[in-house]
Amino acid sequence: MQYLTGVFDPNWWQTILIILGLTHMTIISVTIYMHRHCAHRALDLHPALKVFFRIWVWMTTSMHPREWSAVHRKHHAHCETENDPHSPQVLGIHEVLTRGAELYAAEAKNPETLRKFGQGFEPDWLDRHVIGPNENLGVALMAIIDLVLFGPIGITIWAVQMLWIPVLAAGVINGLGHYWGYRNYECPDAARNIVPWGVLIGGEELHNNHHTYPNSARLAYRPWEFDLGWFYIRCLRRLGLARVISEGPVAHRVEGKDALDQDTLLAIVNNRFQIMANYRRHVVMPVLREELKRADESARRMFRRAKVLLTREERLIDHRGRERLQDILAQSPQLKLLYEKRLALQSIWQQAHANRSERLKALREWCRQAEASGIESLNEFARQLRSYSLQPALAG
Repeated sequence: MQYLTGVFDPNWWQTILIILGLTHMTIISVTIYMHRHCAHRALDLHPALKVFFRIWVWMTTSMHPREWSAVHRKHHAHCETENDPHSPQVLGIHEVLTRGAELYAAEAKNPETLRKFGQGFEPDWLDRHVIGPNENLGVALMAIIDLVLFGPIGITIWAVQMLWIPVLAAGVINGLGHYWGYRNYECPDAARNIVPWGVLIGGEELHNNHHTYPNSARLAYRPWEFDLGWFYIRCLRRLGLARVISEGPVAHRVEGKDALDQDTLLAIVNNRFQIMANYRRHVVMPVLREELKRADESARRMFRRAKVLLTREERLIDHRGRERLQDILAQSPQLKLLYEKRLALQSIWQQAHANRSERLKALREWCRQAEASGIESLNEFARQLRSYSLQPALAG
């Protein structure tokens, strides 16, 4: 009957397209506005765009930027600990997958979390007169709009909109993003890239990249990775609607640079996760391949498991993994040396109380020992470290 139809009367495939379009707008609002702009200050947005994103998030999730940012910042500050609001490593993957939205809602009501991690959000007119006093009015308005526009099927469209963020963001990203996938970088927590193509959740699939460089507006770092959110940000920047504050590490390799100076030290510290990824690929793996060629069948099986353990962040290795690692190191003096040199290099930037002069001295000694090790891949890596600079080219 006519009175049961909305302004539009979509068929089944048009309904699917409408759902994908509306939920995609919510994902983009969360990843660009809530996550990269509000929580991490990685970019700034035009005031009109901020108002649009803010109202859209209110109407589709009822989340407040201050609350969401505070919970997310606490997650980064206490990742994989008892104080992490939603770590599957602590709470279990099933708990975060199925109750991710509830975990967020509970933490968002914690006044201490809001006080400590919710800085930078001063109440404005929207807070005082619209969003603040009417927290759940936005989702009710969205339901009415969907019903008027699409008729009875609008309720289904609205229901999917309401489930999209709790399922994909609170469940999948906070759950699978710390449990399953691949790691480009050995950041201190268990964050993983779920897939290399950040399309469905706007780039948030690249979660290991994000935890490695949390203040970067860009989440894709490998040639085969794609961050849809970053694509939109670049488009907005071209239109003058966005200003990128940080894109990640800024270190460069300068041809011919051979001096280990303060500039080298700062560049290495700035780009340390990429440097350690290079250490894995260009130092550890060549030696491991040679060990595999020489090993008998029983030792070969053990060495095949060594790739992850030799380069994994120490705090993420469980007791069984540590035992296997010790067995591997006992079998190969070269791998043992490379493992010890990796820890020694990491310790240079992990020494919180050391000043720059002490760190530079430690770096020079590390390079001296590496170049005298007799391992060609380690020697070459040390030579490459000397070429790092915060500037794209040497002055003069």
